[in-house]
Amino acid sequence: MADSTPWLREEAGPEDQKHAPATLRNRDAIVEVLRDILPDSGTILEIASGTGEHAVYFGQKFPDLIWQPSDPDPECCRSIQAWTERAEAKNLLPPIQLDALAPTWEAELTEKPAAILCINMVHIAPWEASIGLFAKAAALLEQGSHFYLYGPYFRGDAPVSPGNLEFDRSLKSRNLRWGIREVADMDALADKNGFTRTDIVEMPANNLSLLYRRN
Repeated sequence: MADSTPWLREEAGPEDQKHAPATLRNRDAIVEVLRDILPDSGTILEIASGTGEHAVYFGQKFPDLIWQPSDPDPECCRSIQAWTERAEAKNLLPPIQLDALAPTWEAELTEKPAAILCINMVHIAPWEASIGLFAKAAALLEQGSHFYLYGPYFRGDAPVSPGNLEFDRSLKSRNLRWGIREVADMDALADKNGFTRTDIVEMPANNLSLLYRRN
């Protein structure tokens, strides 16, 4: 993964725009969950923003909030910037490179976030990234603030969809350090870092929303 050096570029063109088809399928369902947990004002930090399509859409749906997209990949940062410019999104800050494995994020942020989102990252990163993610969220978020995770997760003995089983095998074939995580392991990591899970919500395509609140 990249280091935490901010990504700087003055312009991004249409050729930089990347597209993630899953965004169109899950963005409205995610918005409905976020309506219940996001504050009325403040800066929302998104980790692993990928193409930037979610950040732009969320910015449109929550115009009173400031959105700080980020990604460790410079190409993704260029895509985020390109989508932001195309949408003329005034409440999106320029993307920055943040890596869950980096020692700290504080120096790269202009202000502490009021909430943190992370969508579809945990399963395509080593477990150490999840450890770093919770540790940094704990350092940044004030008491009562929310930390939102979205993606595929296993839930103990609960039935697992064939699609998620195949997806997990595919992930591990690409990188043995990747894979779908157990909700119980995420909860244990949350508890260790001063978070309590307040809800779990079924989402499209066998995904889950995990909602955590800073104690």
